[in-house]
Amino acid sequence: MTAPVFVVDPGALDGVAAGGRWTLTGPEARHAVSVQRLRAGEPIEVVDGVGTRLVGEVAPGSGPAAVEIEVTAVTSEPPASPRLVLVQALAKGDRDEMAVEAATELGVDAVRPWQSERSVVQWRGDKAAKGEQRWRAIVHAATKVARRSWLPELLPFVRGQALVDVVAEATGRGALVLVLHEVAAAPLVQVPVEGVPEIVVVVGPEGGLSDAEVEALAAVGGAPVLLGPHVLRSSTAGPAALAVLAARTGRWG
Repeated sequence: MTAPVFVVDPGALDGVAAGGRWTLTGPEARHAVSVQRLRAGEPIEVVDGVGTRLVGEVAPGSGPAAVEIEVTAVTSEPPASPRLVLVQALAKGDRDEMAVEAATELGVDAVRPWQSERSVVQWRGDKAAKGEQRWRAIVHAATKVARRSWLPELLPFVRGQALVDVVAEATGRGALVLVLHEVAAAPLVQVPVEGVPEIVVVVGPEGGLSDAEVEALAAVGGAPVLLGPHVLRSSTAGPAALAVLAARTGRWG
Protein backbone atom coordinates (compact mmCIF):
# COMPACT_ATOMS: atom_id res chain seq x y z
CA MET A 1 0.00 0.00 0.00
CA THR A 2 1.07 3.63 -0.47
CA ALA A 3 2.19 5.05 2.84
CA PRO A 4 0.02 7.91 4.12
CA VAL A 5 1.84 11.19 4.75
CA PHE A 6 1.52 13.35 7.86
CA VAL A 7 2.79 16.89 8.28
CA VAL A 8 4.56 18.19 11.39
CA ASP A 9 6.17 21.51 12.25
CA PRO A 10 9.54 22.53 10.76
CA GLY A 11 12.36 21.21 12.90
CA ALA A 12 10.30 18.40 14.43
CA LEU A 13 12.34 15.81 12.54
CA ASP A 14 15.76 17.30 13.34
CA GLY A 15 18.17 14.66 14.60
CA VAL A 16 16.02 11.71 13.54
CA ALA A 17 17.98 8.90 11.86
CA ALA A 18 17.32 5.54 10.27
CA GLY A 19 17.28 2.69 12.76
CA GLY A 20 15.79 4.72 15.56
CA ARG A 21 12.30 5.50 16.75
CA TRP A 22 10.27 8.68 16.56
CA THR A 23 6.87 9.54 18.04
CA LEU A 24 4.07 11.27 16.14
CA THR A 25 1.74 13.15 18.49
CA GLY A 26 -1.09 15.67 18.40
CA PRO A 27 -3.85 15.91 15.77
CA GLU A 28 -1.81 14.06 13.16
CA ALA A 29 -1.43 11.07 15.49
CA ARG A 30 -5.16 11.01 16.16
CA HIS A 31 -5.81 11.19 12.41
CA ALA A 32 -3.39 8.32 11.79
CA VAL A 33 -5.11 6.05 14.30
CA SER A 34 -8.76 7.13 14.19
CA VAL A 35 -9.16 8.01 10.50
CA GLN A 36 -6.41 6.16 8.66
CA ARG A 37 -6.64 3.29 11.17
CA LEU A 38 -2.96 2.49 10.87
CA ARG A 39 -1.79 -0.61 12.65
CA ALA A 40 1.57 -2.01 13.71
CA GLY A 41 3.77 -2.95 10.75
CA GLU A 42 2.04 -0.65 8.27
CA PRO A 43 4.08 1.96 6.36
CA ILE A 44 3.94 5.63 7.32
CA GLU A 45 5.71 8.80 6.24
CA VAL A 46 6.09 12.12 8.03
CA VAL A 47 7.27 15.40 6.49
CA ASP A 48 8.20 18.65 8.20
CA GLY A 49 7.06 20.96 5.40
CA VAL A 50 10.59 22.17 4.66
CA GLY A 51 11.98 19.20 2.77
CA THR A 52 12.66 16.50 5.38
CA ARG A 53 10.82 13.18 5.06
CA LEU A 54 10.75 10.34 7.57
CA VAL A 55 9.95 6.89 6.18
CA GLY A 56 9.06 4.09 8.54
CA GLU A 57 6.59 1.59 9.96
CA VAL A 58 4.10 1.89 12.79
CA ALA A 59 5.59 0.23 15.86
CA PRO A 60 3.63 -2.01 18.26
CA GLY A 61 2.03 -0.30 21.20
CA SER A 62 0.97 2.89 19.45
CA GLY A 63 -2.18 4.62 20.65
CA PRO A 64 -4.48 7.46 19.55
CA ALA A 65 -2.37 10.08 21.35
CA ALA A 66 1.04 8.88 20.17
CA VAL A 67 2.14 6.80 17.19
CA GLU A 68 5.52 5.16 17.62
CA ILE A 69 7.40 4.85 14.34
CA GLU A 70 10.34 2.60 13.54
CA VAL A 71 12.39 4.80 11.22
CA THR A 72 13.78 3.10 8.10
CA ALA A 73 14.97 6.21 6.23
CA VAL A 74 15.22 10.00 6.49
CA THR A 75 15.64 12.02 3.33
CA SER A 76 16.04 15.70 2.53
CA GLU A 77 14.56 17.31 -0.58
CA PRO A 78 15.88 20.70 -1.73
CA PRO A 79 13.37 23.40 -2.68
CA ALA A 80 12.26 23.30 -6.30
CA SER A 81 13.44 25.99 -8.67
CA PRO A 82 12.19 28.37 -9.82
CA ARG A 83 9.89 29.25 -6.96
CA LEU A 84 6.25 29.32 -8.12
CA VAL A 85 3.79 31.70 -6.46
CA LEU A 86 0.06 31.99 -7.08
CA VAL A 87 -1.76 35.25 -6.38
CA GLN A 88 -5.37 34.11 -6.38
CA ALA A 89 -8.24 36.60 -6.38
CA LEU A 90 -11.14 35.82 -4.06
CA ALA A 91 -13.94 34.19 -6.04
CA LYS A 92 -17.48 33.06 -5.29
CA GLY A 93 -18.66 29.47 -5.09
CA ASP A 94 -15.47 28.30 -3.38
CA ARG A 95 -13.66 28.56 -6.73
CA ASP A 96 -10.74 30.32 -5.08
CA GLU A 97 -10.39 27.44 -2.62
CA MET A 98 -10.53 24.93 -5.47
CA ALA A 99 -7.69 26.81 -7.15
CA VAL A 100 -5.59 26.76 -3.98
CA GLU A 101 -6.15 23.04 -3.49
CA ALA A 102 -5.21 22.16 -7.08
CA ALA A 103 -2.23 24.53 -7.07
CA THR A 104 -0.87 22.85 -3.95
CA GLU A 105 -1.21 19.42 -5.53
CA LEU A 106 0.59 20.72 -8.63
CA GLY A 107 3.58 21.96 -6.64
CA VAL A 108 3.04 25.68 -5.97
CA ASP A 109 5.49 27.08 -3.40
CA ALA A 110 3.39 29.95 -2.07
CA VAL A 111 -0.17 31.27 -2.34
CA ARG A 112 -1.42 34.80 -1.72
CA PRO A 113 -5.12 35.69 -1.37
CA TRP A 114 -6.10 38.93 -3.12
CA GLN A 115 -9.35 40.87 -3.03
CA SER A 116 -9.46 42.37 -6.50
CA GLU A 117 -11.71 45.09 -7.87
CA ARG A 118 -14.25 42.60 -9.23
CA SER A 119 -14.14 40.07 -6.39
CA VAL A 120 -17.70 39.35 -5.30
CA VAL A 121 -16.38 37.70 -2.14
CA GLN A 122 -15.18 40.29 0.39
CA TRP A 123 -12.87 39.60 3.32
CA ARG A 124 -13.64 42.25 5.91
CA GLY A 125 -12.65 42.29 9.58
CA ASP A 126 -12.73 38.84 11.18
CA LYS A 127 -13.63 37.30 7.84
CA ALA A 128 -10.08 37.89 6.59
CA ALA A 129 -8.55 35.93 9.46
CA LYS A 130 -11.08 33.13 9.03
CA GLY A 131 -10.45 33.06 5.29
CA GLU A 132 -6.71 32.78 5.72
CA GLN A 133 -7.22 30.02 8.29
CA ARG A 134 -9.42 28.15 5.83
CA TRP A 135 -6.87 28.49 3.02
CA ARG A 136 -4.10 27.33 5.34
CA ALA A 137 -6.10 24.19 6.19
CA ILE A 138 -6.69 23.52 2.48
CA VAL A 139 -2.97 23.84 1.73
CA HIS A 140 -2.13 21.50 4.62
CA ALA A 141 -4.61 18.82 3.51
CA ALA A 142 -3.62 19.03 -0.17
CA THR A 143 0.06 18.73 0.75
CA LYS A 144 -0.68 15.42 2.45
CA VAL A 145 -2.75 14.14 -0.48
CA ALA A 146 0.01 15.08 -2.93
CA ARG A 147 2.62 13.48 -0.63
CA ARG A 148 4.78 16.60 -0.76
CA SER A 149 7.83 17.24 1.42
CA TRP A 150 7.37 21.01 1.15
CA LEU A 151 4.34 22.80 2.58
CA PRO A 152 3.41 25.86 0.47
CA GLU A 153 3.63 29.19 2.25
CA LEU A 154 0.44 31.18 2.73
CA LEU A 155 1.44 34.79 2.08
CA PRO A 156 -0.44 37.71 3.70
CA PHE A 157 -3.79 38.71 2.26
CA VAL A 158 -3.80 41.92 0.20
CA ARG A 159 -6.70 44.11 -0.85
CA GLY A 160 -7.13 46.07 -4.07
CA GLN A 161 -4.27 48.25 -5.27
CA ALA A 162 -2.00 46.97 -2.47
CA LEU A 163 -1.08 44.20 -4.89
CA VAL A 164 0.73 46.77 -7.05
CA ASP A 165 3.31 47.30 -4.29
CA VAL A 166 3.68 43.53 -3.87
CA VAL A 167 4.33 43.09 -7.59
CA ALA A 168 6.75 46.02 -7.67
CA GLU A 169 8.75 44.45 -4.85
CA ALA A 170 8.74 41.06 -6.59
CA THR A 171 9.93 42.39 -9.94
CA GLY A 172 12.52 44.47 -8.12
CA ARG A 173 14.17 41.33 -6.78
CA GLY A 174 14.17 39.65 -10.20
CA ALA A 175 10.89 37.72 -10.14
CA LEU A 176 8.86 37.22 -13.31
CA VAL A 177 5.26 38.30 -12.67
CA LEU A 178 2.71 36.93 -15.13
CA VAL A 179 -0.74 38.49 -15.16
CA LEU A 180 -3.26 36.15 -16.79
CA HIS A 181 -5.57 38.14 -19.05
CA GLU A 182 -7.87 36.94 -21.81
CA VAL A 183 -6.95 39.73 -24.26
CA ALA A 184 -3.17 39.69 -23.73
CA ALA A 185 -1.05 39.30 -26.82
CA ALA A 186 1.88 37.28 -25.44
CA PRO A 187 1.16 33.52 -25.08
CA LEU A 188 2.27 32.00 -21.79
CA VAL A 189 3.99 29.15 -23.61
CA GLN A 190 6.31 31.62 -25.36
CA VAL A 191 7.32 33.78 -22.40
CA PRO A 192 11.07 33.32 -21.64
CA VAL A 193 11.50 31.62 -18.24
CA GLU A 194 15.12 30.48 -18.35
CA GLY A 195 17.18 31.53 -15.35
CA VAL A 196 14.29 33.20 -13.53
CA PRO A 197 14.48 32.57 -9.75
CA GLU A 198 10.78 33.13 -9.07
CA ILE A 199 7.59 33.21 -11.14
CA VAL A 200 4.43 34.84 -9.78
CA VAL A 201 1.10 34.10 -11.46
CA VAL A 202 -1.72 36.60 -10.90
CA VAL A 203 -5.27 35.32 -11.44
CA GLY A 204 -8.43 37.43 -11.32
CA PRO A 205 -11.90 36.52 -10.02
CA GLU A 206 -14.84 35.19 -12.02
CA GLY A 207 -15.34 38.60 -13.65
CA GLY A 208 -11.72 38.86 -14.68
CA LEU A 209 -9.26 41.69 -14.08
CA SER A 210 -10.24 45.26 -14.84
CA ASP A 211 -8.27 47.25 -17.41
CA ALA A 212 -7.10 49.54 -14.61
CA GLU A 213 -5.71 46.59 -12.64
CA VAL A 214 -3.87 45.18 -15.65
CA GLU A 215 -2.40 48.58 -16.48
CA ALA A 216 -1.31 49.22 -12.89
CA LEU A 217 0.38 45.82 -12.60
CA ALA A 218 2.05 46.22 -15.99
CA ALA A 219 3.37 49.64 -14.94
CA VAL A 220 5.45 48.01 -12.17
CA GLY A 221 6.78 45.13 -14.28
CA GLY A 222 3.92 42.64 -14.43
CA ALA A 223 3.60 40.95 -17.83
CA PRO A 224 0.07 40.34 -19.16
CA VAL A 225 -0.03 36.90 -20.79
CA LEU A 226 -2.57 34.74 -22.58
CA LEU A 227 -2.95 31.30 -21.06
CA GLY A 228 -4.58 29.63 -24.06
CA PRO A 229 -7.33 29.80 -26.67
CA HIS A 230 -10.16 29.42 -24.15
CA VAL A 231 -11.29 31.45 -21.16
CA LEU A 232 -10.94 29.38 -17.97
CA ARG A 233 -12.72 29.75 -14.67
CA SER A 234 -10.89 31.33 -11.76
CA SER A 235 -10.65 27.87 -10.20
CA THR A 236 -8.72 26.38 -13.13
CA ALA A 237 -6.73 29.25 -14.68
CA GLY A 238 -4.05 29.38 -11.99
CA PRO A 239 -3.50 25.61 -11.75
CA ALA A 240 -3.39 25.35 -15.56
CA ALA A 241 -0.73 28.06 -15.74
CA LEU A 242 1.29 26.43 -12.97
CA ALA A 243 1.22 23.09 -14.79
CA VAL A 244 2.53 24.75 -17.96
CA LEU A 245 5.28 26.48 -16.00
CA ALA A 246 6.26 23.35 -14.10
CA ALA A 247 6.77 21.55 -17.40
CA ARG A 248 8.55 24.46 -19.11
CA THR A 249 10.98 25.11 -16.25
CA GLY A 250 11.96 21.47 -15.76
CA ARG A 251 10.32 21.10 -12.39
CA TRP A 252 8.46 18.14 -13.88
CA GLY A 253 11.47 16.92 -15.82
